[in-house]
Amino acid sequence: MTIADIIGFTGVAILLLAFALNLVGLLTRDGPFYLILNTVGAGVAGYAAWMIDYMPFVLLEGTWCAVSLIALVRTLRRAN
Repeated sequence: MTIADIIGFTGVAILLLAFALNLVGLLTRDGPFYLILNTVGAGVAGYAAWMIDYMPFVLLEGTWCAVSLIALVRTLRRAN
């Protein structure tokens, strides 16, 4: 297993954790912790995709990360 594999598994695990916690009702999709998990997970998974030079997933995960980050910033601004 390469370092890129370990990083990729970590990112995907974070994304799946957020998804599972949302499905069982422990996190809401617009809650800050859910959005943090999505931002970090997608960023880490995207970095792993970049490490192995797999551009389709760099695009997918980069977009996921950016959209989640925008939603997180909006959520945090509303809370203040």
